[in-house]
Amino acid sequence: MGQDQTKHQIEKGLHLYQSNQTEKALRVWMRVLEKSADPAGRFRVLGCLITAHAEMGRYKDMLKFAVVQIDTARELEDPDYLTESYLNLARSNEKLCEFQKTISYCKTCLNMQGTTVSLQLNGQVSLSMGNAFLGLSVFQKALECFEKALRYAHNNDDKMLECRVCCSLGNFYTQIKDYEKALFFPCKAAELVNDYGKGWSLKYRAMSQYHMAVAYRKLGRLADAMDCCEESMKIALQHGDRPLQALCLLCFADIHRSRKDVQTAFPRYDSSMSIMTEIGNRLGLIQVLLGVTKCWMIQKELDKALESIEKAQELAEGLGNKLGLLKVHCLCERIYRTKEQQRELRDHVVKFHECVEEMELYCGMCGESIGEKNNQLQALPCSHFFHLKCLQTNGTRGCPNCRRLSVKPGYV
Repeated sequence: MGQDQTKHQIEKGLHLYQSNQTEKALRVWMRVLEKSADPAGRFRVLGCLITAHAEMGRYKDMLKFAVVQIDTARELEDPDYLTESYLNLARSNEKLCEFQKTISYCKTCLNMQGTTVSLQLNGQVSLSMGNAFLGLSVFQKALECFEKALRYAHNNDDKMLECRVCCSLGNFYTQIKDYEKALFFPCKAAELVNDYGKGWSLKYRAMSQYHMAVAYRKLGRLADAMDCCEESMKIALQHGDRPLQALCLLCFADIHRSRKDVQTAFPRYDSSMSIMTEIGNRLGLIQVLLGVTKCWMIQKELDKALESIEKAQELAEGLGNKLGLLKVHCLCERIYRTKEQQRELRDHVVKFHECVEEMELYCGMCGESIGEKNNQLQALPCSHFFHLKCLQTNGTRGCPNCRRLSVKPGYV
């Protein structure tokens, strides 16, 4: 298959893919991969296959094609191709919750500077790295990466990237419980979709609606949460977007649990768990298991709650997800307090405080914890964040956290 024919077949596959005929598109692209002798064409078709498998939640296949793409990029001996293939490798590992590998591949991308194309990809690299740091609950570095990605998006006038970063920032602020910002950022993403997204994939609209639903639920606006989640789910079903379907089912379950409708919540958690297991989203599975635990606690089935939470703990330890572990210890503390098992209770109290220290989840001004309840937060340029009211009350001449870290022990 020559260069022109390769190009024509790739375009044919893209047309089929955009018309929601995914399996036909995949067949066309696989044929190109088998028959084309043009390395640049093969590189491009591998990019199409990586994107399609990512959107379908076939993350292991995504990774497999990313590895082949690296070999093709080496064959082409072009730094632009190599940077793009390492970014795809990073994103494949991010989807499979291999966060340390993601960070490592992102750093490789950033060290391969040289051309304009590589520099344009830096925003996407920073976003992927931020998502990985967030998966590990390294909040300061995650925020640093997201802000860097946002700067790249603004400098390159890349509205699609800005939309994606806003959704990740929504997720970031949901995790540390500043629910106003958790809603503000996906609303900003939805605005970008409305203003600029005419030719974009509908997944951007679905993504912003999902993150809005999560924030609305946290704010107790359950009807608004349900509306946004239903819209997101409708698009996810139309486009066969399995990862988003799993997240929407989790959100539906959480909404029902918030309404104390445990019987409706359980089957939604089960459906979400089934898809999360199938696609390999272990971070999502932790959230599902924590939700199931809370349902059992509402029903006062404490032994069943402990069973679920044990699985969540195992996953969180495996991933290095510190916030997941903190939530596990917090729920265990409540369960063992009810069961009046003092030794286990003390054990989880100690581990809970160790997690708080490790993640620096406290305000460097008042010393009170961050992420325990809904609170307005403000980040300084160094990406350390504090209670907004503390910054307004005390003001700041530089960051107290950075000052503390720079204090060197004197000679004895």
